[in-house]
Amino acid sequence: MSVKGAVLILGARSDMARATARRFAQAGFALQLAARNAESLQAEAADLRLRGAPSVSLHEFDVLETEAFDTFLDSLPDLPRVAICAVGIMGEQGESQRNPEAASAVIRSNFEGPAAILGLVANRMEDAGRGTIVGISSVAGERGRASNYVYGAAKAGFTAWLSGLRNRLAKGPVHVVTVLPGFVATRMTEGLELNPRLLATADEVAEAIFVAVERRRNVIYVRRVWALIMAIIRALPEGIFKKTSL
Repeated sequence: MSVKGAVLILGARSDMARATARRFAQAGFALQLAARNAESLQAEAADLRLRGAPSVSLHEFDVLETEAFDTFLDSLPDLPRVAICAVGIMGEQGESQRNPEAASAVIRSNFEGPAAILGLVANRMEDAGRGTIVGISSVAGERGRASNYVYGAAKAGFTAWLSGLRNRLAKGPVHVVTVLPGFVATRMTEGLELNPRLLATADEVAEAIFVAVERRRNVIYVRRVWALIMAIIRALPEGIFKKTSL
């Protein structure tokens, strides 16, 4: 493990997770990459070592297999200094409306699983007297919208859970960061017509996370314009909000 400690990245296959891993590697942190089919990240691990990570370990992880979480954490080389959860699936709203199993997968992948694993990490960090937890949530969770309310509901739950965890740990050495990226140019948003002024890059998200960890920020919007946009959306009276096409 490096002198700086290790960074655990859950959901290490996503574009935001890969960019974040590169940013912490450049800063000299050891990395623990967790994902399904983790061995397929060998090339990524080699690249991260070249970028400055003193060590990179790969770990099989499925956010839906909650019964295996303790065993997973026991398998890590060290308790991470930073744990970042980049797990999540968008799903398709129409499918979630028609299929309860599809809706359940979205809710479990974005809220139940991430909350369960980070809760266990928080307990271990609390016992060790150190650590930072980073949860990547979404502005979609700030108000339910017809276009993605199943995904939004899951992210709303995750945001509230991170807030509660931060409040619980506030008097101790363990810190919790909530990240609200807004639109990000990733494989998930390919094909969508999005305003470029609202569209962050994965590298922007990575830098925002790195700074938030170093400065012990609480809640961050990757692009500040989203704070204003969501303040307006939250303030709309329900009668007016129902008439929108968001």
